[in-house]
Amino acid sequence: MANSYSEKIVISVGGSLVVPNGGIDTVFLKGLNAFVRKQLSGSRQFFLVIGGGATARRYRDAGEDIVGHELTRDDLDWLGIHATKLNAHLVRTIFRDIAHPYVLKHYEIIRKVSEPVVVAAGWKPGWSTDYDALLLCEDYHVRTVINLSNVDRVYDKDPNKFPNAKAFNKISWNNLRKLVGDEWVPGMHAPFDPVAAQKAQELGVKVVVVGPDFANLEKYFKGKKFMGTIIE
Repeated sequence: MANSYSEKIVISVGGSLVVPNGGIDTVFLKGLNAFVRKQLSGSRQFFLVIGGGATARRYRDAGEDIVGHELTRDDLDWLGIHATKLNAHLVRTIFRDIAHPYVLKHYEIIRKVSEPVVVAAGWKPGWSTDYDALLLCEDYHVRTVINLSNVDRVYDKDPNKFPNAKAFNKISWNNLRKLVGDEWVPGMHAPFDPVAAQKAQELGVKVVVVGPDFANLEKYFKGKKFMGTIIE
């Protein structure tokens, strides 16, 4: 859908950055606010897709603790989706003076969005907000997703559990999909959602995985050497 922006950027913001186990991370959110505003120009538009984080995990854990195995994957996903909506509304409030007035959460509807910042949340069961970020790419003709994560790059295994985990500066979609598999499980920890990985490969979208260091992310925007992983 056409508008006056020549550069559109989708950022998939990991929910664990917005709401880690200790509660809402206001330091991170202040950093995100300052970074996005600094990067804005008359020709640049940001789409921010917000994950569920610890809020989603706590609701899923509570549901499983009370109901047990009767909870389906869809039940668990819906709890996570509503957590993303709460987090997204917080982020939209932070950018209220420059953001689209509604949080995007129904991706079959392509809204006319003229504001420089657009905030989005989860939509349906079966995938994470990484996949929703790809739907935005498809709807608004975006070619690159920045995946802001609590892990600074893609590794061949969880670096928090395995000190010898190998980091990738660049990896193909075929090899990334071998690492993450093809199945989405609610609450899973993966460098990129398996369902989203398949969609990104189909669309030919490049994904840049980086940690929450905004000075490092600015290097990427300036075309300088940065710490992260490019998936394409």
